[in-house]
Amino acid sequence: MAAAGVVAVGATAAIAGTANAAPDSVWDQLAECESGGNWSINTGNGYHGGLQFSPSTWSAYGGQGSAYNASRAEQIAVAEKVLAAQGWGAWPSCSKKLGITGHSADTSKRVKASAPAASAPKKKAAAPAAGGYTVKSGDTLGKIAAANGTSVAALAAANGIGNVNVISVGQVLNLG
Repeated sequence: MAAAGVVAVGATAAIAGTANAAPDSVWDQLAECESGGNWSINTGNGYHGGLQFSPSTWSAYGGQGSAYNASRAEQIAVAEKVLAAQGWGAWPSCSKKLGITGHSADTSKRVKASAPAASAPKKKAAAPAAGGYTVKSGDTLGKIAAANGTSVAALAAANGIGNVNVISVGQVLNLG
């Protein structure tokens, strides 16, 4: 785990045991990326367990003993506390790879789906309401730009978007 390297998107904090907790499937995907899904790994690289905790982070967020000796459930409970405090950027490479950002368990910000919805019909981006557009599930900057007669670059610039592949459901975009 390293310093946050992903720009945080405003969201609510997650605390283990609340409705804001990330689904187990997200933690499993993160562990697959971090450690090949091995929850008891200790390779000697200074990070331990499925979610690759440093010993200082593990103990600072309530972990007992070593992460690699802890159960998957214990590792997830500590990870939820880390998520609330540091955001997904605590796992910079894998959170970026999985497309999750912010300080929330809200994984709707993911740009990569676990399984593509092949049967879902493609929807055209809706027309703007009074100069703005609210991002809906399935939207991309490309779709929104095309539907509104602008370019992805112009849309990104107008909204201060650094990564054109990362937009959030509910985000309101300036089309001007």
